[in-house]
Amino acid sequence: MTAKESIIHKIMSSKNRPHLDFSLKTKTEKFTDNLFHTLFDATACVAKNIEQLEIDFEEIYKLACKVDQEYCGTIWKNFLSELPEILENLNLDAQELVNNDPASNNIEEVYLAYPGFYAIAIYRFSHELFLLNTPLIPRLMSEYAHSKTGTDIHPGATIGKSFFIDHATGTVIGETCLIKDHVKIYQGVTLGALQVAKELKNVKRHPTVENNVTIYANATILGGETVIGENSVIGGNVWITESIPKNSLVYHKPETKLKQKK
Repeated sequence: MTAKESIIHKIMSSKNRPHLDFSLKTKTEKFTDNLFHTLFDATACVAKNIEQLEIDFEEIYKLACKVDQEYCGTIWKNFLSELPEILENLNLDAQELVNNDPASNNIEEVYLAYPGFYAIAIYRFSHELFLLNTPLIPRLMSEYAHSKTGTDIHPGATIGKSFFIDHATGTVIGETCLIKDHVKIYQGVTLGALQVAKELKNVKRHPTVENNVTIYANATILGGETVIGENSVIGGNVWITESIPKNSLVYHKPETKLKQKK
């Protein structure tokens, strides 16, 4: 055996996931984009696209799930039945952005150019598939949106109506986070866990954000028992690990020093 053949043999013998097919990743990304365009592109033929999406979903499901493949049709049927309501909620999200961002000129701009809206859309698709116990695909969808927008929303998070993420970049929303209606979040916000340990898998680790809360840039809110009360405003750069009562204003007061250059 040559040195090259020996190296190839070692690589092949060390591959401990013989059924791992990376085409699942690229095909899921294509499915995700087609789903987004089907719902929002006025030139898309919805009926034709839905037929193709069903075919594509069956293909990626077979790659993601080596057992219980008969359940694929049930998942798709249930997911399809929820798409009209998902679209209604996304239209509310887009309108929230138009209503609250002075830089937005029209709703078309939001659909076409706002990374925060794209991240929310893919979250709502992946969340529904997550609720249907779809293997692997929801996480691949959320990571695709993460790569395109810089926004990391776990598909297990629960997010209410009229959700707003501005600028999007660096936003992290954990798996057990609960966000209610009319919440606005800016770039760099982390809604995370106080600690990372495998035994906490089935425990609520991430905060609850009540209705009508605004969270400004780079705020960090941690902990499953942490609740941000309704109508509160969380200022930029704050670090929160305890609950905040409703109607609160929380802010960080930095000390800035100035002296003349010599």
